[in-house]
Formats: sequence, C-alpha cells, structure tokens
Amino acid sequence: MTPPRPTFRLVTALAAAVLLASCGADEAPVDETPEQAAPDPGTTTTPPADESSASADAQPALDAFPVTIDTPTGEVVIEERPERIISLSPSATEILFAIGAGDQVVAADEFSNYPPNAPTTELSGYEPNVEAIVGYEPDLVVLANDINEIEASLTALDIPVIINTAPLDVDSGYDGMAALGLATGHADEAAAAVSGMRAAMEDALSGAPQDAQIRVYHELDETFFSASSHSYIGSVYAAMGAVNIADEADTDQTGYPQLTEEAIVTADPQLILIQSQAAYTAEDVAARPGWSQVSAVKNGNIIVVDSDISSRWGPRLPQLVDLVVGALSDIAVPAGR
Repeated sequence: MTPPRPTFRLVTALAAAVLLASCGADEAPVDETPEQAAPDPGTTTTPPADESSASADAQPALDAFPVTIDTPTGEVVIEERPERIISLSPSATEILFAIGAGDQVVAADEFSNYPPNAPTTELSGYEPNVEAIVGYEPDLVVLANDINEIEASLTALDIPVIINTAPLDVDSGYDGMAALGLATGHADEAAAAVSGMRAAMEDALSGAPQDAQIRVYHELDETFFSASSHSYIGSVYAAMGAVNIADEADTDQTGYPQLTEEAIVTADPQLILIQSQAAYTAEDVAARPGWSQVSAVKNGNIIVVDSDISSRWGPRLPQLVDLVVGALSDIAVPAGR
C-alpha cells in the first residue's frame, strides 16, 4: 500500500522563501513597502551604509539552523547542518545530489545506483541494521519507510531521521524535495531544482494529446500489478489526459492494484508500458495467449520504461514523460497522417 502523503513544516520565514523561489521568476512577490516620503527641497539624504546587511538581518537565512520538519511520524528537529548523511532511499539519494547535498552523503543503500558517483554500500533500506548505520557516524539518516522501528532506534542514539515517503502525486513530490533542501542547508538549491523540474514537466506535458483519451496499462510485474491514478506515476498519466485501465480495479485507492488477464484484455489498452528490469520482453507480452486482439499488441504499442525512473520520485521524471508523451502522440496521430 502506498504510504500516506507526507507533510512538512518549513519553519519561520523559511517556508515563504522556499515557496516563492519555487514559483518561478514570472511570479515575483509584490513589494508592499510604503513609498518613502520625498525629502524636503534643499536637503540631502544618505542611504544606509549596507542595505544588503540590513535586509539580511530582517529575515533569517534559508540555510539557518536549527530547523523543524514535520514527517509522517512526527516533528524532527535538526540542530546543525548535517555533514554526514546516510540515505537508505534511492529516490532520496537522487534528490540529495540534485539539490547540492551530494557532498554531505557519506553512504547510500544498495539500490542507490544514481547518480553514478553516489556512495552505494551494502546498507539496506528494506532490512536496516542499526549497528551498520551507526558505523558511518551519521548526523542525519533519510529513510523511505520506518521499517522495524528503525527510526526509534536511531533517535534514541540522538541521530535525526527523516522519513521521505513515496509521494502520492507530483506536487507532494516537490514538497519532499523542499523539505530535504531545508534539512540539509540547501533550501535555495532545492527551490531552484523544484522550479527547473516544474518547467521541464510543463514543457513535456505540453505535447500530450489531452483530448485523445488513450487507454494506458502500466504493468509492474508478470502477476499484473499495475499503477493506478492514485499513485504518483499514475497521476502523471492522468496529467497527460490518458485513461488508466487500472483505476476501476483500485477500489481501495492503494495506488497499486492487481488486475486479471481477463480485465486487461477486456479493457483493451492502446498503450502498454513494462519495466526495463522485468524478466520478460515486449515480444513476450505480445505472445501471451488471448492478447493478440489487444489494441496495443496489434499496433505494436508496447514500450519499455526505465524501472528506476518510473518507480522513484526524482528529477529524472521529465525524461519518462517525454517518452510516454511521444508514444501517446504517435497513437493519437499515426505516422503518415
């Protein structure tokens, strides 16, 4: 089941600063400072000795500590800028490097394979080991989920822990990026990364055939688990105007329902997406008994997507959107027409 959507409290003036930065240059805040009275004729005025210093004193810096962050399991106070971060989440590892905190990451879990210079180790996010983690002397640990009450064990040792769960949609993913920026002393860089990702997503989505209502089936494995619109990747398909055939089966809104072959064939998806790490190919899917009349099979519209990008929230998501939008566009307007 998809974890609950995380919420984060960006303390004091930091919240407003991060939010404004992520809105982009076209949405600059309105200056509400009253106009200064004009000086009397014949007098001279002397500007402040250092206006930038005065402004800095009026508002805390975006990298000021301590900071308080609300996580799914409660508030986390980070007293000082962390210099030895452990990431036990491949998604968090990508984000930390994208927001400029890569140099602070001293160890990452076994599946953190991106970026290439990530300090991948044998640490596990699925079976976290307190002694192995403590051996790296971390001053911050980032987890995808609190497995085996690892958070309580580390907190008892005065090691701050942030639970960075999988987002339910794109906007909550941006929230998670901003929170990690605040927690690591990179609020400005995180805001810039969010702004850049928003722009790339908007650009990629602008080419989607919104009115075509193309039926999509995103297959996670050979047992027909899929991603509905209640998952973050499903929310991206919805933003493209696609019809997700898994939605009908997701009565509990888990985000990842299991379908039956009969339901898939009956729904007649026009585009099928399978994972690059699957033990089978597009040709294997096309050869399944009873699938020959499925539109995606008949028209050769089975595409392989990068498993890492499609299963992780992160800055590479626009690459996946570009690929899928291209496939949807080809279906909506076949080549040669």
